[in-house]
Formats: sequence, structure tokens, C-alpha cells
Amino acid sequence: MRQSDQPSGGYDGFRVERGAGGRVATVTLDRPEKLNRVSMAARGQLAQVFAELGSDGDVRVVVLAGSAGRAFTAGGDVAGFLERDPEELSRLAHNVAAPERCPKPVIAKLHGFTLGVGLELALACDLRVAADDTELGFPEINLGMIPGSGGTQRLARLVGLGRAKEVILRGRRIPAREALEWGLVNQVVTADELDSTVDSLAQELAGKASLALGLAKRVLNHAYDGPLPLGLELEGLAYGLLRTTHDFREGVEAFVEKRKPAFEGR
Repeated sequence: MRQSDQPSGGYDGFRVERGAGGRVATVTLDRPEKLNRVSMAARGQLAQVFAELGSDGDVRVVVLAGSAGRAFTAGGDVAGFLERDPEELSRLAHNVAAPERCPKPVIAKLHGFTLGVGLELALACDLRVAADDTELGFPEINLGMIPGSGGTQRLARLVGLGRAKEVILRGRRIPAREALEWGLVNQVVTADELDSTVDSLAQELAGKASLALGLAKRVLNHAYDGPLPLGLELEGLAYGLLRTTHDFREGVEAFVEKRKPAFEGR
């Protein structure tokens, strides 16, 4: 993999790399001595990186991972919150939502501690693949705080209100297998299988029509909590738009000719 260009001084506690051909970009939280803690500065930088990857025509899929060690990330810079203005803290959800805004599929590659802002980042991704040693949770209640970067809302929408209350009010950690039963993660594999499983999934998605993936993600995200007529309207508009694309014609012709389609993102 090759490392991407970075701003002066590098990113604060993470790195960005691209695989062969540049179709899959990997954002790796990389501060293992602090369990891959996500600093306040990193939140803004991550938002910028996801925006840049989203507009890069060569990138088809983004993977969000943690460096080797005990954690995807155990959370944020707890002491640093006391140095921030309450108004700034009230707007933290915007940066953490960057994977959700990204028009490309984003896979969270989870292992070990996935806590606090780590779980919030994972919830903002499209798919979550976890090693069987993964523990997910929101410990903020033990600090006299609540999840503040989208955690209360995304968790409840994904697993239901009752389970979300159990996790948040008790500060309970959810092991990987239970998280799979809840639908909190999409797949659980052994630690040895995690790399190959995520690589295979990323390559599978990278081979699909990028325009269709992007519109499917937008329709699902924007219509999920809305009334059914609104969702159907958005779906229909997206369907009609994709009808005009080269990739749809290529997909139909490849189906008829019994060959693999060659999508071009147009």
C-alpha cells in the first residue's frame, strides 16, 4: 500500500493508505500506546479526509481500521473535553458523521476495545466487520456524561430503544457475538481472519457500480427515518437517474451477454 499525501506535520494519530490501483483507501487509527485514542484535532482531520476520499474518482471503497494492538479505539481524549467550550462540544457529531456523508461505502474493521467515539465512528460506517475479541460500548455514563457524537441516536435506530438504553445507561460492554445477534455488527470472524475478510469485502464492493452504490447509500440514509411515501419518492428518483447512466446500460448488456460488467463510474 502507498501512503497518501498528508498535511504538514501529518495527521494527528491516524494514517491514510491506498491499495494497489487506489480503489480501496484505508484510514487507520494509529496511536497504539494510547489504545488509538481519537484526539479533538483528529476528529476534524478525519472529516476532511473522508470528504477528500469521497470526491476522489479513483477510490471506490474506504476501510476504517485501528492499528494492531488491544483496540480499534478505546475512545477520545477524556481530559481534553474539560478544555473545550460547551458550544464546541455540542457540535461534535458533525465530524464523526463523516463516514456516513462519504458517498463511497465505508467498512469499519473492528477489533478489541471499540468504545466511546470509537463505537460512534463505527456506527457512522455502512458495514461493520468485527474480530471475535471486539468489545463495543459507551462508557460515558461512568464519567457523568453521555455519548455526544451521534451515539445515542444511531445506536437506538440500529438496535432498538430498549437495547440502546441498556448499553448507554449501564455503560455495558457488548461482546462481538452478542453484537452480531443484535445487528450491531454485520459479521464476526476470528482475529486471524479479519484482514482477509475485510479485504475480500472491500474488493467485492470496489467491483460494483460506484454510482449505484452512492445513490443506494444516500436513499437508505436519508429515507430511513422518514415516512414511506417520501422514501418511495426518493427511491424512484434515484432509480430514474441511474437509468440514464453508462453503468446501468453496461450492467444490462453484460447480463444479457453472460459476462462480467466493466463499470466505469459514469
